[in-house]
Amino acid sequence: MKVNLTKALTRIGRVAAAGAVASAMAIGAASAADKMKIGFVYVSPVGDAGYTYQHDLGRKELEKHFGDKIETTFVENVQEKGGDAERVIRELAASGHKVIFTTSFGYMNPTIKVAKRFPNVIFEHATGYKMAKNVAIYLPRFYEGRYLTGIVAGKVSKSGVVGYVGAIPIPEVIRGINAFTLGMQSVNPNAQVKVVYTQSWYDPPKEREAAEALISQGADVVTQHTDSTAVVQAAEDRGIHAVGYHSDMSKFGTKAHLTAATHIWGKYYISRVQAVMDGTWKSGSTWGGIGDGMMELSAFGPEVPKDVQDLTMAKQAEIVGGTLHPFAGPLTDVAGKERVAAGATMSDKDLLGMDWYVKGVQAEGN
Repeated sequence: MKVNLTKALTRIGRVAAAGAVASAMAIGAASAADKMKIGFVYVSPVGDAGYTYQHDLGRKELEKHFGDKIETTFVENVQEKGGDAERVIRELAASGHKVIFTTSFGYMNPTIKVAKRFPNVIFEHATGYKMAKNVAIYLPRFYEGRYLTGIVAGKVSKSGVVGYVGAIPIPEVIRGINAFTLGMQSVNPNAQVKVVYTQSWYDPPKEREAAEALISQGADVVTQHTDSTAVVQAAEDRGIHAVGYHSDMSKFGTKAHLTAATHIWGKYYISRVQAVMDGTWKSGSTWGGIGDGMMELSAFGPEVPKDVQDLTMAKQAEIVGGTLHPFAGPLTDVAGKERVAAGATMSDKDLLGMDWYVKGVQAEGN
């Protein structure tokens, strides 16, 4: 059983968000008193593709796996700023939810704050870096998929220029831009990636506007680290190629879509809820890659030649096998400074704090 609180939130408005959450949750409370209640907080609408869509697929897998042992609740389109996130997370905790997954970077501080007030509730925060006794963090190694999709883009692009629509310039996004660029440069050393930021995870009009601007600057492939399908749709309309993100976006660009680095959350959600049920849950940090089943490439589009597909999958096998690391040196930043020496590989600590661009990236402010 699931409860969707979005309609209540929309109807009542942000000022009364907490009351709306409590009221909506009461609907299914009586029939699910003996079930473990699990909450999810989403930064954008579920829709039918993108970041939140993938998390919701994971939630559905969780429901399918545990059946009537659990009840899930999700709240979509919860703003990171302005107090909405804290109110929603607090109301989920106060209404009997045993485990709460908060799925966006900006929920980090609200999650930590609420967790202090509810020490008997388990919190799992995606993409952040702060933990507590009852707060764990989890993140796929997005950069592995980014590197592979960069290979595809580098092989397909004729101009050697790819446009990248980014949301917010935090280390997660910068790391993905750099990995994508390095993947491109592994097959085209002169490749360039031009970046435009929207300053929002989900804003389809801004995402499309950014894509159009990048296309006008010579990009013949576009990609994104934003939540909607607007970038892929813009590419389809303009007759160029696109690399999707978060989920398979091929149905929104049947000719444009080359492939996508997709996130897989279900396995993780099942394992963590099982640990809570078994009494073995512990706080910690999970950073899993392709080999851990936390991300994968979507099917290749018809515009990707067979030899490019074979090369990409061979490189994927090398990443999984540990013989290829996207951030192996030598690496130089846009100012010409050596950041990683030949023979060295960036540590996880340095990757998690990445705040610089590799040579070949043209982003606002650099």
